[in-house]
Amino acid sequence: MKEDKNRVLVVGGGPVGMVTALALAMKGVPVTVFERFETLLADPRAATTHPATLELLARLGMVDQMREHGLVCPTFQFWDRESGTMVAEFDHALLKDETEFPYVIQCEQFKTAQIAYRKLQRIDCAEVFFQHEVVDVRQESDGAKVEVLLPGGAKKWFSGRFVVGADGGRSVVRKSIGIPFDGFTWPECFVVLTTPFDFQKVRPYSYRNYFADPHEWCNCFKVAAEGPPGLWRTVFPGHTGLPEETLISDTAVQERLKRFFQTDADYPVVHRNVYKVHQRVAQTFYQGHVVLAGDAAHVNNPIGGVGLNSGLQDAVNLADKLVDICLHQGDHRLLDLYNLQRMTATKEYVQAQTIQNKKRLEESDPATRQKNLDQLRATAGDRVRAKEFVMRTSMLTAQRRIASIGL
Repeated sequence: MKEDKNRVLVVGGGPVGMVTALALAMKGVPVTVFERFETLLADPRAATTHPATLELLARLGMVDQMREHGLVCPTFQFWDRESGTMVAEFDHALLKDETEFPYVIQCEQFKTAQIAYRKLQRIDCAEVFFQHEVVDVRQESDGAKVEVLLPGGAKKWFSGRFVVGADGGRSVVRKSIGIPFDGFTWPECFVVLTTPFDFQKVRPYSYRNYFADPHEWCNCFKVAAEGPPGLWRTVFPGHTGLPEETLISDTAVQERLKRFFQTDADYPVVHRNVYKVHQRVAQTFYQGHVVLAGDAAHVNNPIGGVGLNSGLQDAVNLADKLVDICLHQGDHRLLDLYNLQRMTATKEYVQAQTIQNKKRLEESDPATRQKNLDQLRATAGDRVRAKEFVMRTSMLTAQRRIASIGL
């Protein structure tokens, strides 16, 4: 690793880590990324990139490539599964006077990481080490250091002015410096099934669809995958008490899909997964010279597609402040501002919105359920209220709110 007193060490080579590193390196801050795997993982996880995030990624020259490798999605829909009817459709075109990006791009998060990595490779002050697993973090008087498990099995310490933990919900960085991760875990798991079956041949679905049902709600959205015709991902609640192998057995998968979307033939399923879902927030997003971003700082259920976006927003916000501190003698208290801004966004918007999204889809009380659906219809039918709704769901409201926050 090249020596530099202002070097920032980024732990984790996912989209949040790579975007943090790119935003730093583009401004001239030397940066080193440590990734424990031997290459960037092509895991089928989050894909939705909201307008507020696209505004930030445009600063890094990433949006054109994301559009090329993803799907532009101008609308999203809410459906009532019981009746099979569409309740409401919201169009991001309502935001055309608010943002350069009145749409969502469905770009899988591994593609976002790859785009950032390719750009990072062309910058002299940046370096990425694969098969370098960070196993410990320590504070120093004027910086921080990480202990890394090298490919051959030896361990070595690396020092930097700052360490950024972008290493996910089980963050070694967060645990090493003892920051509590407060919150809860949902009792049910989530089941993700991915299929090339074209749901738009069944009904006029958007690329993003939310199905309310008191027994088995669902999210259904399309991603580009490796190109046309693309893939559709469905997310269902997993019944508590059942083992994972039962939930994703061939029989269970076909029963679940056919019960929701009727077909005569079996669904082709190219990916299936079960995972636990958490709503947790670190007590602080930084301590000394160690800063958290993305899932290392906060996790939430995926309904609404705001988790990845919030992490990418962390990345650019943090990079702006580290650039000022490292290159322009900015006050270290800028990290207090990062903590305040991103904690506010996390608690007031991300956590609150994702919990509300889940409750709306799974509501079982008939009167409350009907009230929720009626409110969605009324909101979609009123241009002013619809715009306010889309401003919130696109995360523009949250970004503008935190931009006004100062110390």
